Amino acid sequence: MDLPSELTVWIYALSAAFLIGVAKSGVKGLGIFAVTLMALAYGGKVSTGILMPLLVMGDIFAIFYYKRHVVWSLLFKLLPAMAVGVVIGSYIGQFMDEALFKRSMAIIILISVTIMFVWDRRLSHIVPESRFFGYSMGLMAGITTMIGNLAGAFSNVFFLAMRVDKNQFIGTAAYLYFIINLFKLPFHIFYWKTISWSTLAVNIYMFPALALGVLVGIMLLKKINTQLFRKLILILTAIGAVIIMLK
Repeated sequence: MDLPSELTVWIYALSAAFLIGVAKSGVKGLGIFAVTLMALAYGGKVSTGILMPLLVMGDIFAIFYYKRHVVWSLLFKLLPAMAVGVVIGSYIGQFMDEALFKRSMAIIILISVTIMFVWDRRLSHIVPESRFFGYSMGLMAGITTMIGNLAGAFSNVFFLAMRVDKNQFIGTAAYLYFIINLFKLPFHIFYWKTISWSTLAVNIYMFPALALGVLVGIMLLKKINTQLFRKLILILTAIGAVIIMLK
């Protein structure tokens, strides 16, 4: 697979890796912007494969840092439906051409941004807690994480409905994403073929930016107005989604 090497592409890609590191350290809302930047750099489907090793490395840090706070019972409520969603998403995505894949990613990003804006307003009283709701959120999270590494919005709504505290939220989500990202790897390698030696070579150059993002994220958590920062990121992400759709 031929990968672009222009300066602007590397700026997008390294910025995305950096933002993934910041997001995995606990500054939520950045992951969706990283997905947008990577799609702008490499296109829709290819970018999902390039992101995977970075996400797994970020997940390893997150589970190490927040391992004391995982709630296994909640994780296993979401995981089975999410795994089914990954299988469905891999099948759907296999038959999409690049233009349709990019438009689908852009639409999912815009939906995710809308959900996260609602979530940030703390409208938890409108979030249902039924088993069907949990299954549907897990299924949508699985489909969207395969199509565009965009499970966050749907899984966030699920954890919100379960009324978990901040550390339990982060710790449980860290393990959930780690397990589901490992589950996704064979689909990317053998089915979509979006992970190859050439994409792994690109990842090697991105890992330092990821590590730097983790360190910066730890410091940012103590110093920034998180709500204002998240709103800015979501606005930029929505703009990025529109750009993806128009490219």
